[in-house]
Amino acid sequence: MAEDTKTMAQEVQAYDPLDMNNYRIEKLPKMEKSGFEKWMARLGIPLAVIAFVVIYWFSSIGFIENITESSVTDKALKRLNEIGLPDFIRSNYAMLAIFVAALILWMTEAIPNYLTSLLVTLGVVLCGVTSQKEAFAQLGHPVMWLNILSFILASMLVKTKFAKRLALAFVLKFGKSAKGVLWSFLLINLVLSMFISATTVKAAILLPIMMTVCAIYGAYNGNRNNFARNLVIQELFQVNIGANAFYTGSGAHLLAISLIFGATTSAFGYSDWLISCGPMSLLILVIGLLLSMYVFFPMKKEEQRPQIEGGMERLREELNAMGKMTKEEWKAVAIFGAVLLLWCTDSLHGIDATTVALIGAVIALMPGIGVVKWNDVDIPWHLMIFSCGAYVLGTGLNATGLPGTMVNALFDSLGIGANTPFWVLYVILTFFMMYSGLVFQSKTIRTMIFVPIALGVEQRFGFPAASLALPVAMLIEHCYVLPFNSKPAALLYTTNQYSMTDAFKFGITLMTISWVIILVWGETVLKWLGITPGLFL
Repeated sequence: MAEDTKTMAQEVQAYDPLDMNNYRIEKLPKMEKSGFEKWMARLGIPLAVIAFVVIYWFSSIGFIENITESSVTDKALKRLNEIGLPDFIRSNYAMLAIFVAALILWMTEAIPNYLTSLLVTLGVVLCGVTSQKEAFAQLGHPVMWLNILSFILASMLVKTKFAKRLALAFVLKFGKSAKGVLWSFLLINLVLSMFISATTVKAAILLPIMMTVCAIYGAYNGNRNNFARNLVIQELFQVNIGANAFYTGSGAHLLAISLIFGATTSAFGYSDWLISCGPMSLLILVIGLLLSMYVFFPMKKEEQRPQIEGGMERLREELNAMGKMTKEEWKAVAIFGAVLLLWCTDSLHGIDATTVALIGAVIALMPGIGVVKWNDVDIPWHLMIFSCGAYVLGTGLNATGLPGTMVNALFDSLGIGANTPFWVLYVILTFFMMYSGLVFQSKTIRTMIFVPIALGVEQRFGFPAASLALPVAMLIEHCYVLPFNSKPAALLYTTNQYSMTDAFKFGITLMTISWVIILVWGETVLKWLGITPGLFL
């Protein structure tokens, strides 16, 4: 018994709360699926098959009665004239069946997401929704290229360790106090969001630094306090809303812009998104941090003082151990700085974001000039295939004009007339997009559902292009309330620094505040930019 006590004491003594290696992702507890999630996974495949069969062969939704020139796209009308009404109706049913079955498989995770995307591509081709050439070409879509190239550029900064150096430097520069540390992480997340498009990657980069800071302020080995609650919940909030400020902040943004403006990504570029969405995202970030510190998780005086002597010095030692900026780091900064400059000035030189990223990636990979080799690049190809399937769905929706047709059928059945005010539809669509973040696990799925619906509503009522779809797209990143709402949420919940109740009360409040802000934004900023006609036209 005495030997066991001695062994336990040695283990406790051996644990160093300031050792960043203790907070590597592989050392965090893995989140197991709940019983409900396991049942959903088992039911996913049969439910998807049943949905496909019922919709494709046995449903009667009344497309024939509701097809008018106002309810379908020009492309769909052209196809209708070429092949006749019966074939057009069949392709609508096929597209709807594929769409619903894919959503079921994605939401239940019965099979890997990338496999669902491959089945979507196969279904669209075999059911004659679109041609094989058009479906397979989505892997070469400009937005797919931008996704891949963004990961190459992000890998360059991670491989050279500049991202870690930047985070440590920010914390030491602005972390003179507990509140200063919290503000420094807000700035870090904004900066990282400029050049890292994966929110999970940002969370993973900052996790060891963040957990070490929590330990410095007394939150480690199961001990929780309001400093740690603020820091970790804000990290989850900021990693998403920081991404919302930038066009390349998320692959879901790129998908949304592709759906709204088509393959010509230059129609709405980096600077356009930054001007329309950046200030709103910054406002929400500031409101979120202030409410967290002063309303939800106010810190006691003792929680604002380092609990471990010399804690910040350990971070300084970590930074000093990295030495001076290396030649590779300076190269990485120069390459990405040039890319960001060209992205922000796209309206002046006319080079689209994808081509700019390609230039940066070529230089980064160039032997003797660049700083990264292909084997150093971390491209999650399973996510790329997943995204490709979403673009194939978008192609099918566009080819059949399904969103407009479905919106017309639904609105006609509900008796919603053409005199419905713009603001009513704006309020409804932004409300459902915002709070769908509580239910759906994928930003891509939410984008694929609500952006096409908004496009269909625009077509039905003759509202300006993007007047509803773009505001809906600006709410994509609001997925930070529950652990299953996003990958960063699942990752950060395993730190055991906050409860689900803590995250919920903060998250649902910020969702509501953000929804009110998008309503005000639609009447002011978006109206001034010519995106919306104003809510009360």
